[in-house]
Amino acid sequence: MSDLTLVLLAAGNSERFKVPVKKQWLRIGHDPLWLYVTNRIKAVLPNIKIILSAHADEIPFMTPLCDFTIVTGGATRQQSLKNALKEVKTPYVMVSDIARACVDPDLIARLLENKELADTIVPALDVHDTVVYNNETIAREQVKRIQTPQLSRSDVLRRALESDVEYTDESSAVVACGGTRHFILGDERATKITHAGDTAALACLGAPSSVVFTGNGFDVHPFETGKPMMLAGLEIDSPYGFKAHSDGDVAIHALIDALLGAACLGDIGMLFPDTDNAYKNIDSRELLARCVEKLHNFGFVVLHADITIIAQVPKIAPYKEQMRISLASLLNIPAARVNVKATTTEHLGFIGREEGIGVIATASVHYFDWKNG
Repeated sequence: MSDLTLVLLAAGNSERFKVPVKKQWLRIGHDPLWLYVTNRIKAVLPNIKIILSAHADEIPFMTPLCDFTIVTGGATRQQSLKNALKEVKTPYVMVSDIARACVDPDLIARLLENKELADTIVPALDVHDTVVYNNETIAREQVKRIQTPQLSRSDVLRRALESDVEYTDESSAVVACGGTRHFILGDERATKITHAGDTAALACLGAPSSVVFTGNGFDVHPFETGKPMMLAGLEIDSPYGFKAHSDGDVAIHALIDALLGAACLGDIGMLFPDTDNAYKNIDSRELLARCVEKLHNFGFVVLHADITIIAQVPKIAPYKEQMRISLASLLNIPAARVNVKATTTEHLGFIGREEGIGVIATASVHYFDWKNG
C-alpha cells in the first residue's frame, strides 16, 4: 500500500476514562494499547507507513517499543492530526484513534475498496432508537453514528484542517470545505473506549500479563551542616542534612530509581534532572508522588518496596517504623508491603567516617489489571 499512510492519534489525556491508567497505556499482554492497536492494523496492511501522534512526555518511552514515526500531539485531536499530516507523503491517509481498539480487517477492506468514490470514505452505523434533538423528535433514518478509521485524500484533508473550526472527525472538516464524503457500513465491534466501562464490550482485548517486574536503585549523598536531614520522607534529628540539588532525601531517591527501573521508565535524572531549577530544594516526597503518578499513567501498580539505609550516623532504628508508614503512604500501598532496614559499614569508607549515607532500594510493580477492576 505505497499510496497510503496510517495515522493513529494517541495524544489525549484520557480525562473521561476515570481510571488511574491513561487508556493508551492499558496493557494487553505486555503491549500498551497504542502498540496493540497499531500492530493489529499493521497485520492487515503490513507495508503501510505508520505515523503516531503522542504526548511529548511519553515519546521517549514509546520509541524503544516500535519503529513507527512518532510526532508530538497538540492540545486538541485536530491539532494532533495536523501535526501528523506534515509527515504524510502519500496521496491517501487513513486516520483512526487508539481508543478505537478493535477495528476489523473487513472494515479496512471496505475502506480500501471504496477509496476512489469520494474525498473521504467514512464507516457509519444506522441509529435504531428514537432520536430527540432540542426536544423535537427527528427522523432517525437521517442520523448516523460516525466511526474511524476514515480514509481521505491527503491534500483535501490538509486543506480542510486549515480552518480554525474544531471538528470531531475528518469527514466533517472535508465536507465543510466543499469536499465529498462517501459512507460505508461500519462495525458495531469497533467501539471507541471513552469511559472505563467501554472496555467490557471489546472482545478483541486480552488481559494484561500477570508478570511482576523488579528494579533496583542506589544513591548516596554527603552531609551538609546547617541543613535539615530528610530521610525516607521524615525529618531526622541531626546537626546536618544532605548536600544535594533537592532536599537530598537519599532513601527516596534510591526508591524512585528502583521504581523506574522496574517499569523500564528510565531513571531519576531523566525524570527530574538536577540541572533544572524547578527541582532546586524540592521536597523529595513530591518527586516520589510524581513518580508513582507516572507509573500509574503508564499502566503500572506498585507492589512492594524494600530499602536498606547504610549509615554510621545517625541512628536509624528509632525511625524505621515511621519510615515504613511514610513511604507506604506515598506509594499508595499498605505499610506491610514496605520494608526498611539499616546497617553500618563498621567504620569503613566515607560512610564509616561519618561523611554521608548510602541507600539501596528494591521495588516491584505489575500491570494494572483493568480486566478485573
